[in-house]
Amino acid sequence: MRAWWLSALLVGGAADPQTFPLEPDQDLIGQPQQTETEQKDTLPDIARQNHLGFDEIIAANPGVDTWLPGAGKIVRLPTQHILPGVPRAGIVVNLPDGRLYYFRSDSSHRSVVETYPISVGQMDWKTPLGVTKIVQKQKNPTWYPTKSVRDKHLQDGDVLPPAIPPGPDNPLGEYALRLGIPGGAYLIHGTNNPVGVGMQITHGCIRLYPEDIALLFSEVGVGTDVRIVNQRIKTGWVDGVLYLEVHAPLEAAHLKDVEDLTSLTRAIVAATSTRRVTVDWEAAEQVFEQAGGTPTRISR
Repeated sequence: MRAWWLSALLVGGAADPQTFPLEPDQDLIGQPQQTETEQKDTLPDIARQNHLGFDEIIAANPGVDTWLPGAGKIVRLPTQHILPGVPRAGIVVNLPDGRLYYFRSDSSHRSVVETYPISVGQMDWKTPLGVTKIVQKQKNPTWYPTKSVRDKHLQDGDVLPPAIPPGPDNPLGEYALRLGIPGGAYLIHGTNNPVGVGMQITHGCIRLYPEDIALLFSEVGVGTDVRIVNQRIKTGWVDGVLYLEVHAPLEAAHLKDVEDLTSLTRAIVAATSTRRVTVDWEAAEQVFEQAGGTPTRISR
């Protein structure tokens, strides 16, 4: 079996650990990992240290206390991902993953992909699906909350000013990439509250850790394509072995839009339409029901 994850460590040496070399037929990046907690650790701390978001580390560790796991606990790190089934160009955001993928070429003209945990839109402010572009880059942006956002905060007893300048109180952080979605209100940006990265808590924008948006901001240019998708069931191949990754449905998704076992069957049938393999359907259903976000082998 080709150990492509080892090449990620060997190529580029001190490269950011979120960056992986990418072969044309490669479906998975990274590898599963685990760590042992110290007394002072929390799961959000461990998530940030390992380029993970809040929801994905919680999903991977059922039964582990979020804020007081205690010393000596083994924490699973979901640091392996199946790439979304879309063209691999520019920025791809998969909402159920809670992850952003940036496809680019490195200094040696080799294809690589970077992946970052993100927060996306909450129940009343869904992040829109579709294809757009980055139309503006802003350093130290001012936040202009929309009327609907100000009204919602007012209902909660919090009065927002028409504008919040750069600084520690600005929820956009230090960098923002404006998307070309009509209305101009959607951004890829940083945050002044890193613990929330990886949750569905934004007003529709895409939020990154401060260190991640700083790196992404330095690399992408105006005009970069951005594709936002909703793929909670993903399949991928490694050397003839079929893997399945399933995430929980987005909050407030209509029941008719939530995939069922029929959707799972269709995804697996599509993945095996040109490859002969014996599928372990019992394992596939278990992965679907658990929706833990971890790629799992489902072929015998």
